[in-house]
Amino acid sequence: MTSHQPIMTRDELAEFLDREFPQLHFAGRTYHLDDVGPLTARVRMDYHERHLRPGGTLSGPSMMALADFGLYAVILAHIGPVALAVTTSLNFNFLRKPGQTALIADCRLMKLGKRLVVGEASIYSEGDQDLVCHATGTYSIPVR
Repeated sequence: MTSHQPIMTRDELAEFLDREFPQLHFAGRTYHLDDVGPLTARVRMDYHERHLRPGGTLSGPSMMALADFGLYAVILAHIGPVALAVTTSLNFNFLRKPGQTALIADCRLMKLGKRLVVGEASIYSEGDQDLVCHATGTYSIPVR
């Protein structure tokens, strides 16, 4: 499976996501598509007060959105612009409090099937190698 190359470039994918999902950037852009590669993508969420929860930490829902965005991006990079691919499950393990900085999610596809895709997202505070959160997700691909 490691020989799979993306069929969409980072710029093509970013343009598609901006066009089809403008709500992602409601109230300003904080989620970014940094890179796509063979079965991988890297996304980033800027540190912003709207992602904070009481106590000053980045909220779980913000990290969930980052992981879902990253997994969705890596899937589309490999199957093409299919807006109706949908999340069927997400599982999160929150491992430590993130730093007060941007979050990076390294996403990788573990199974790229015709109808189902399974991937994982490893989330880190920018500049720190300690894992903040690990997520796995399954996505349903519509019949073409």
